[in-house]
Amino acid sequence: MEQPFFKIDPRLTELGGRIQKQCAERFAGIDEIAEYNQMKVMAAFRHHRVSESHFAGSTGYGYDDRGRETLEAVMAEITGSEDALMRHNFVSGTHTLATALFGVLRPGDVMLSITGTPYDTIRPVIGITGENCGSLKEFGVEYREVALLPDGTPDRKAIAEAAADPRVRMAYVQRSRGYSLRPSITMDVMKELVDTVKAVNPSAVFMVDNCYGIFTDTVEPTQLGADLIAGSLIKNAGGGIARTGGYIAGRADLIEQCAYRLTTPGQGKEVGCTLGELRGMFQGLFLAPHVVGQAVRTASFASRLFEELGYGVTPRFDERRTDIIQSVMLENSESLIAFCQGIQKGSPVDSFVSPEPWDMPGYDSKVIMAAGAFTLGSSIELSADAPLREPYAVWMQGGLTYASGKTGVLLAAQSMLEQGLLKGLSD
Repeated sequence: MEQPFFKIDPRLTELGGRIQKQCAERFAGIDEIAEYNQMKVMAAFRHHRVSESHFAGSTGYGYDDRGRETLEAVMAEITGSEDALMRHNFVSGTHTLATALFGVLRPGDVMLSITGTPYDTIRPVIGITGENCGSLKEFGVEYREVALLPDGTPDRKAIAEAAADPRVRMAYVQRSRGYSLRPSITMDVMKELVDTVKAVNPSAVFMVDNCYGIFTDTVEPTQLGADLIAGSLIKNAGGGIARTGGYIAGRADLIEQCAYRLTTPGQGKEVGCTLGELRGMFQGLFLAPHVVGQAVRTASFASRLFEELGYGVTPRFDERRTDIIQSVMLENSESLIAFCQGIQKGSPVDSFVSPEPWDMPGYDSKVIMAAGAFTLGSSIELSADAPLREPYAVWMQGGLTYASGKTGVLLAAQSMLEQGLLKGLSD
């Protein structure tokens, strides 16, 4: 179908049409997952009798906030958890994860990462990088990790040996790949990891960084035996509507400890006003299964398009996904920058600006980020980012609608083409 709105090379639009047909079977599978998760969310809303009265915000201490309590009960049911903490007070996914880590771990405990080194922004929280910033290390929590195998998958034998130490209080899993090219952790692998750890150390807390992952499959880690999951509301779970916030879900006793860290010991979940954020959090959670499905469709399209153009991609378009992230190996910094500038042109907000690499807090190299979003930093909206370092891969995620996401991906390719950087496009 001809479109008069964007200047995209006809060869790219023709290729995009063929790619979309090639993805039809994969799209059908994505839609099935989205439909299942939508019904799961609807059932939780019905079960907890969500009503207009739950959207009224509280002020001050926030005592007896019915909306807040109901929202958290809904999230607990959706994730198959005993309890949940879902608040706008979380400023980012990293803050949410830090709250869970500091809430559960105590001086002398060992935190064991079983999926290699976590991504950049969580490293100062642990104490892998940074000094005098109040890290877990400074509070006497020891950090250990189990390296991934050469193919990027978890080393179950080494994990069993490391987790058997009774000092290991927490086994930590990063579900998404972060700024690496290792495979994200599928739910089949997640179950294997839970069973491996629990077999040798039943008392260890199995915690999952669930950022980018919720609603990409029909089950969540907490339904497979994980004790805690945590994520951001401006990623998947907020559906592009929630303006800020995060969630932690899992065992009730651990959620209570996390709540004491978020607010104050002795008060925990009983306090925390919601101001005017509840309606957006409820509505975002309701829309999240559909929006995540649209983002996964966009990622699959991008994967097949750039694979056809001759670039390395991970995951491939027809792989079952466990997060919304798509990596494309663009081979040099110029192509990486051009790609991100094209994504920015396909954004509904700030499409007229041109992103440039900068020294972003929490990262050890310059980072370029394309994110023309309604909510600043929202990565359930179409976005792309990457550190300017080898292998010059870009990590793309999001897309509130597939139609807009597909357009953004084509504009990324067009930007590279206009700068003489795109390979694989024949006359």
